Amino acid sequence: MNAGAIRLENVTLGYERRPAVHHLTGVIGPADALAVCGPNGAGKSTLLKGLAGLLKPIGGRILREKLSLRDIAFLPQAAEIDLTFPIDLFDFVATGATRRIGFFGGMDRREEERVEAAIAAVGLEGFEDRQLGALSGGQTQRALFARLIVEDRRVILLDEPFGAIDASTIDDLVKILARWREERRTIVAVLHELELARRAFPQTLLLAREPIFWGSTREALSESRLGEASRMVEAFDREARECRRDETPHAA
Repeated sequence: MNAGAIRLENVTLGYERRPAVHHLTGVIGPADALAVCGPNGAGKSTLLKGLAGLLKPIGGRILREKLSLRDIAFLPQAAEIDLTFPIDLFDFVATGATRRIGFFGGMDRREEERVEAAIAAVGLEGFEDRQLGALSGGQTQRALFARLIVEDRRVILLDEPFGAIDASTIDDLVKILARWREERRTIVAVLHELELARRAFPQTLLLAREPIFWGSTREALSESRLGEASRMVEAFDREARECRRDETPHAA
């Protein structure tokens, strides 16, 4: 296996031993840009948490060749991020340097320049003193990408990074993705925006709790495969409801 690759061998992931992703096998190669698409309830976010090391497989193995978890950056969905902490934009982006300087390390000029460059790269110059909670949704997502730039990791995991933000912000952040690809970083992103997947990600995993297709985005997002994914998730949901009904004790 290539150094920097992530191999999934018959992986099953879930919560309290209830599977959410079943029997997933494949390789995410170094410098791959992989979109993870599928209907709601397909297990996409669960998969990213497994890749990030936040969730241990119920079955199978996730192998990281010459990668440690410190090489992986993970941006969860916006709803999972607490943006109420009183911190200004500059200091928030600077938290991306924690891996290098520690929690109590001071920022030298080199690290300050990293932060300044990251803020400029996402178009937030002039907002350095703005409180994080006062930013708009698009500005907040730009700030989160700036922090990822400062983190400087080999693998970047993004969970719905383009949800509920304006088109201008999406265009600017896609340029950041292109820059990361030029730097040969590995990117895995959960996306609902299929046109964006077609535009920016050569490879797609179409997931419906089980893999439907893993390969070229054009093939993965064909109408027939998208329909198959929807039907499979509906079948899983129907089966789960029937199981819950079966488990309900009958009245005496």
